[in-house]
Amino acid sequence: MSNHPSELYYTSTHEWLRDEGNHVYTVGITDHAQSLLGDIVFVELPELESDVDEGDEVAVVESVKTASDVYSPVAGEVIGINDALIDSPGAINRDPYGDGWLFRIRVGEEVQLDNFLDVAHYEEKISE
Repeated sequence: MSNHPSELYYTSTHEWLRDEGNHVYTVGITDHAQSLLGDIVFVELPELESDVDEGDEVAVVESVKTASDVYSPVAGEVIGINDALIDSPGAINRDPYGDGWLFRIRVGEEVQLDNFLDVAHYEEKISE
């Protein structure tokens, strides 16, 4: 049974992307990524209004086992961060696609969504 929502877009580095409309996307890490990390104890979020390029390291998620960089799946301006994670980073473990989102980004042009993995291809990749 899939625990990855079908309406999201996925990257090979385990980020997810949700289209919020008006060139705004919400980004987080996948359920698979949080389960590999284990108990998340600290999150470093990108700065508001920072301009990022696709593939930039924009956040860090630290668990009791390791720290993992989070990459921006698209280029744009960070217009929202999930401040609640500073006091409650475990929300990523509990609800990676809901309360555990990391940041929102506004892109300047249409995102080529076919550059991302759909849920079937993402699940195929992580089962290899």
